[in-house]
Amino acid sequence: MTTLDHLDTLLGERLLRPGTDSFTTATRLEFAGLDDDRRVPSAVAQVTGPDDVAAALRAARESGAPVAVRTGGHSYARHPALAGAVVIDTRRMDGVEIDAERRLGWAQGGVLARAYTDAAFAHGLATGFGDTPTVGVAGLTLGGGIGFLSRRDGLTIDNLLSAEVVLADGSVVTADADQHPDLFWALRGGGGNFGVVTKLGLRLTPTTMVTGGMLVFDPTPALVAGLLTALLAAPDELSAMVNVMRTPPMPFLPAEMHGRPGLLVLPCWSGPAEDAERAFAPIRALGEPVVDTVGEQPYPALLEGPPGSDQPVFPDVRTGFVDAVDEEWAAAAIDVVATAPTPMAVVNLRVMGGAIARVSTDATAFAHRDRGIMASVGAMFFDPTLAPAAQEWTASAARRLTTGTAGYVNFMTGAAASDVEAAYPGETLERLREVKRTYDPENVFRAVHNVHPA
Repeated sequence: MTTLDHLDTLLGERLLRPGTDSFTTATRLEFAGLDDDRRVPSAVAQVTGPDDVAAALRAARESGAPVAVRTGGHSYARHPALAGAVVIDTRRMDGVEIDAERRLGWAQGGVLARAYTDAAFAHGLATGFGDTPTVGVAGLTLGGGIGFLSRRDGLTIDNLLSAEVVLADGSVVTADADQHPDLFWALRGGGGNFGVVTKLGLRLTPTTMVTGGMLVFDPTPALVAGLLTALLAAPDELSAMVNVMRTPPMPFLPAEMHGRPGLLVLPCWSGPAEDAERAFAPIRALGEPVVDTVGEQPYPALLEGPPGSDQPVFPDVRTGFVDAVDEEWAAAAIDVVATAPTPMAVVNLRVMGGAIARVSTDATAFAHRDRGIMASVGAMFFDPTLAPAAQEWTASAARRLTTGTAGYVNFMTGAAASDVEAAYPGETLERLREVKRTYDPENVFRAVHNVHPA
C-alpha cells in the first residue's frame, strides 16, 4: 500500500484522483494557464482541519510528490510545482466566527471574502480585503490585501492578529505578536511559503453604510491625472479602484464608448455619511461622468463582482508602483489601453497612503508602503493564440509606464525568481529566507512565489 493509499483510507471520498468528475471540478481554476495540461496534480486532499492537513503533508512527503495549497479563491499565477502535486484543498474549511463585543473575527483557511464580510456586516463590522467577493481570505491576506478600506484601516495584514499554521513537519503552531513572532512577520506579506494556514484571527472595525458605486468618464490626460492627484490628497476614509480600460460592451454604457478607452472609477467613502459630499467634491469638479451610480449603500454591496465565465480566461498581469500621475503618464496609460491586442485590457491604479503608510516598511513582509500608487497592467483573453501578443503588450506597457522593478505578489502571473525579488526587495527577501530556513528548510511549500531557503 502506498502512502497516498493510506491517505485515501483516512480521507475516503475526500481524496480525489485524476479521471473523475469530482477531480476535474476540484482542479478547475477561475484563471487558466496556457500549459495547464502539463500541471495536473496527482491528487486533491479535501481537508477539514489541521489533522487532515498534517496527514496530507506527511503522505505527500513520503511519496515524493510536491505539495500545493488551495485556499478557496482565485489566483493569477501558475507554478511548475503543481505538476504531480498533492493539492491540499482547504475549501471545506469555511467556518467564520464573529466576536462583536471584542471586534474580533476568525476565518478558517477556505473562507471566501463574501462569507466573512457578510457575517461581520451582520454586526456592523468589517475587515478590509480587496474588491472581489470570490477571493480567498487566507490567500489574499498572506500576500498583503489592499482594497476599499485600506487607507482607513491599513492592509489586511495590518489587521491580522493571529494565524494557526500547519508546518511542513505536520506540527501545528499559532503565530502572533508573542508566539513565533518571526513567522508572524513573514506571514504578513510573504505568501504561502511557510505552512498551511488553517485559521486566521482578524481585527474588525465598525463599518455599515458607505458611499460608493461607479463613475465612468470619457478619459483625458488632465482628468486622469487630476483624479489621482485628488485621491492622493483625500481623507483616509476615501479610496477608489481606478481603471483606465478598454470599455466593455455593457448595456449601461453608450455604444460609442464600447471598445474604446474609458475611465472606470469605483470609489468608497467609509467616513460619516454627512461628509461624503465634501469628500467627493474634488472628484466631481473634474468633469461630468457618463455613468454615475454613487450613493449610500451597505459596504458588502461594493464587493459585488461581475459574473464568472464558463470559458477559460487567460490573464497576463504586470504590477508595480508609481508615486504620482501627471498628464504625460496619464496620456501614456490611455494610449497603451487603446493599442492593446486583447478586448480586455486595463491599467489598474490603487492609491495607497493613509493608514498603509503609517506602518513601518519593515514591520511586515509587504515592503512597498512608502509608494503612492500601486499600478498594474493586465490583459485577459479567451483565445490562447493571443498569448504572445498579450504578453508582449503587458511587458511593453509596464516599461512605458515606468512602474519599476517592485511588485505586489497577489497580482503577479509570473512566478520566476525575478518576480520574487520584485515582490520582496533587498533586506525583506533575506529576512524571509531566514524564516524559511527555520520553518521550511526543505522547501516543501514551493508551489508559490517561492522564497528559497538557500
